[in-house]
Amino acid sequence: MYKTRSRNADRIRRHVRVRQKISGTAECPRLNVFRSNANIQAQIIDDVKGVTLVSASSMQLKLENGGNVEAAKAVGTELAKRALEKNIKAVVFDRGGYIYHGRVKALADAAREAGLEF
Repeated sequence: MYKTRSRNADRIRRHVRVRQKISGTAECPRLNVFRSNANIQAQIIDDVKGVTLVSASSMQLKLENGGNVEAAKAVGTELAKRALEKNIKAVVFDRGGYIYHGRVKALADAAREAGLEF
């Protein structure tokens, strides 16, 4: 019998492959996205120090439905606002192994519109 991998295991393999190529520094930290069925989370990370600089999630914002595109836009806007308060203007985008579509794309577009550069 062959063992089948789960969708999340495949996503983690893609994420590891992407992480071999991109890394966040103090000058240009990494914007990481994690989405579940119910919520979406994003954080800006300095990989050199191993520190999360800024984070935002649909749970923190206490949104009624945290698993839709509108919630992703709200999280992207809030994350960019918090990042600009800490003088973080440019980031490198890490989609976390997810397809750049739907909620992930909405979060990225909202962060760009709010002032982050990537």
